[in-house]
Amino acid sequence: MSLKYLFLQLRPKQWTKNLLVFAAFVFSIDKVAVFEVFDVLFAFLLFCTVSGCVYIFNDFMDREADRNHPEKKNRPIASGKLNPYFAILVGSIIVLCSFLAAYLLESLFSLVLVIYFILNLAYSIKLKHVVIIDIMTIATGFVLRALAGGIVIEVDFTPWFLICVFLLSMLLAIGKRRHELILLTDNKESHRKVLQSYSVPLLDQMTNVVVTATITSYSIFTFMSGRTLNLMWTIPIVMYGVFRYLYVVHMHGKGGKPEELLLQDKGILFTVLFYGMAVIVIIKYL
Repeated sequence: MSLKYLFLQLRPKQWTKNLLVFAAFVFSIDKVAVFEVFDVLFAFLLFCTVSGCVYIFNDFMDREADRNHPEKKNRPIASGKLNPYFAILVGSIIVLCSFLAAYLLESLFSLVLVIYFILNLAYSIKLKHVVIIDIMTIATGFVLRALAGGIVIEVDFTPWFLICVFLLSMLLAIGKRRHELILLTDNKESHRKVLQSYSVPLLDQMTNVVVTATITSYSIFTFMSGRTLNLMWTIPIVMYGVFRYLYVVHMHGKGGKPEELLLQDKGILFTVLFYGMAVIVIIKYL
């Protein structure tokens, strides 16, 4: 039973966040060999194991606060179904093995993976309690995923794409904070102290700024990426995806689990799939 709860503690449902590792491969589909997808797949799996170990450490640190959360109280460590010290021991072994495997794949990739792990440890220990910095740290983690995917197949990213990833990740992080703030209401300080420094109007204003910057940056990226200018035809798809996310957050009160929205909301899922296919067709054939 411990192995079952240990696997659940790795939060496999959140591994969809690591799909961003494939971004470099998709945008370089006309320049890379097909077999290189296996290197990207291996990098994706390593990010899954390392991010899972981050969740173990984070839940170990937050186990008391999580017991006051209406949903997180059911997590294996918070609920008492999984021994927290056993989880830490196994997680440490897994993460060390992951670093070694990453080094064998690509030394620079292993460095990015280590930085990602350290950044997330810093987030778990301190940065998640610092207003605004907490959101920016989450977004930086996504940028590292995208950067790692490019390193594995040895392709360069235009800075504009990394800016787009950062801003879009900021949007998701803001939506997550907004959902937590509304969900916990008067009990917000007992779960996440940083929520005391936020308000719904502030987060909504931050959302407006980030949405504008995201669409603008992506539009510039389509012209400055060094790829075909026909990428500009994907701008409306990105706009719809962003607006659909805002609709789900504001009209349906979701956003607390961005990784699950991809599978739960058909509009967002269709947009992501259609966008991916459109990029591949445009880059490879137009």
